[in-house]
Order: sequence, then structure tokens, then C-alpha cells
Amino acid sequence: MEISTTLSDTPVSEARLSEILVDPGFGVHFTDHMFTVEWTPEKGWHDARITPYGPLVLDPATAVLHYAQETFEGMKAYRHADGSVHLFRPEANAERMIRSSQRLALPELPVDDFLAAVEALVKVDARWVPEAQGEKSLYLRPFMFASEKFLGVRPSQHVTFMVIASPAGSYFKGGLKPVSLWLTEDYTRAGRGGMGAAKTGGNYASSLVAQQEATANGCDQVVFLDAQDGLYVEELGGMNMYFVFRDGSIVTPATGTILEGITRSSIIALAEQLGHEVTERRFAIDEWRSGIASGDIVEIFACGTAAVVSPVGELRSAAGTTAAPASTELTMKIRSALVDVQFGRAEDTNGWLRQVL
Repeated sequence: MEISTTLSDTPVSEARLSEILVDPGFGVHFTDHMFTVEWTPEKGWHDARITPYGPLVLDPATAVLHYAQETFEGMKAYRHADGSVHLFRPEANAERMIRSSQRLALPELPVDDFLAAVEALVKVDARWVPEAQGEKSLYLRPFMFASEKFLGVRPSQHVTFMVIASPAGSYFKGGLKPVSLWLTEDYTRAGRGGMGAAKTGGNYASSLVAQQEATANGCDQVVFLDAQDGLYVEELGGMNMYFVFRDGSIVTPATGTILEGITRSSIIALAEQLGHEVTERRFAIDEWRSGIASGDIVEIFACGTAAVVSPVGELRSAAGTTAAPASTELTMKIRSALVDVQFGRAEDTNGWLRQVL
């Protein structure tokens, strides 16, 4: 894929950038440039370009605004102590976007082109990658959407893929601490045959009213149960879950109607390398409650690209409150193992890092 580059005439000043990188927040500030490539049945993927970051001009009849045909990814670029910049398992993001695109009837962007797009933007906006201190990073958002102007229910014949980037600090404003969870029994994310395993905006839109419910009940995040029986834990609004048992074994809910997170699969691998048996299976909400009551469940944690790894605190619902596990020892051990690889503080024995600069 040949990529043309037009640099911004008005990049953020070094002084202002320094201010931003001290406390970047999450998804608040954006880099000087963005990547775009377009697709049509006749031309395939074409006109790949990096241009100054700026608003999009969309016709009111643009298909994505009416039929929500879109996918996206979330990933990060990390600066190591020696100044080099690395991506973490970007091939897995590219492959997941292909699976999401298949489910949303969008064209597939080849893995090599996905990687070229992301790397090109990181190289152009390398000064936006924060220093390693404080576990800051450059959050990358590749996304694809139906950009044809038409009103009619069919796959779009014009599709746009873009990448934007935003320096990131901690996802949770209060810092790393156990997150309190609200169990919603009125809403579900996805059912069998639906889009639960695709990374598409509709899945997140469906979680927002339940998240409002969680916030109204004083909780940080919402827990969803399966749509069929309403008995089995699936995931949080945007995070996967793990339950650590007294014997050291770990259970994480099976995929199918939940998103197969890259952080999720990385943690499974790291936990197994640390000597823990990890099982993917259906996990009932009653097993959660009884496991805490008996002391059989000793830790619970959640993970995602943005939040990395967070310990889970108490579970609240209309039926009452389930206490938080007493320990976060393994949670923090796994978190450190993952973050140390990402930031180059530990050896990358799994070959997960891809150096960009």
C-alpha cells in the first residue's frame, strides 16, 4: 500500500505538547495527523494518505449514520526507556478487525496494510508518544465505516478506513483501585448469532444505558449476563473478566457472544506461564456469589486495552451486595508481567512487541 503524506502547517507547539503529555487523560487530545484509505468494489483499497488531523465532511445520507455499519480497534504504542517505540501484538488487532469486518459485511483490510497504516501514523506523530514514566502511552484507534451516500439496507459500496491517535494516561480517573460492579438484570449486550464477538460501536451503544444504571447505583462498571438464560457472566461494558480460585486456577467466561480481547488472550498466556491453569467456560453469577461466600474465589480482575488490568471490588445488584475478594496479589503480579513487557522492562519471550522506531 503506497501512502502519501501531507504534513500539518499548524502542528501543536512543543510547549503545548509538553503540557498535554504531563496529564493526557484518555481520549481527550489528538495528534497532528490522521491516516485514511478508501475502498470501492471497482478500485479496492486506494488513495492511502496521511493528512493533518481535522473534521470529516459527511453527507446526511452517509450509510453509517443510518445503519451503523462500522468496526474499530483499540491498541497502544509504547515508548521504552531507550527511546524506541513499540506496538503490542498489532497483528492480533489486524486479524480481529478482519473478523469484525466479516460480521459487519465490510471489506477486509489485509493485515500488512493495517500494520502499514498504523506504523505510518506513529512514525509521523512519534513526538506524541509519551515517555515511559507513569505507564503513559499513545492510544491508537483504527476504524472502518460505511461512507457511501445512500438510504437502503445493504452493504455499503464505499468504505473508509482511518487511524487516529491520542496520548493516554490512566483510564480510570481515580487511579488503579478495585472497581465496583453493578449487575444489570434488565439489559444484555448480545445474543447467540449476534455481534457480541465483533468490535463494533453497536455493542458499546447497547451498554451505555446499563452503565448509566451502574453509575446511578454508585458503581464504576456494569456486568452483563447471557441473553438466553440470564444466568452466566459474560463481560463488563468494555472489559473481560477472570476469577481466581483458592487452588490457583483461573476461570474466564467463554467467548462466542463476548469480544475476544487481545489483552484477554495475553493474560491467559501469562497466567499459564506463571503456573496457573486457565479454563474458559460458562461461569454462573451464583458461582460468583457462592465462591466469595465460601472463600473459594480469592481474587477477581478485569482487563482491556485501555484499562490494562484492574482488580474487581464488590458486586452490587437489586438482590444485595457481594463482598470484594480479600486479595489482589495475583492480579497485580499478572498486571506487572504484562505492563513490564509492553514498556520493555521485561524480556518479550512471546514475541509480542513490534518495533516501529
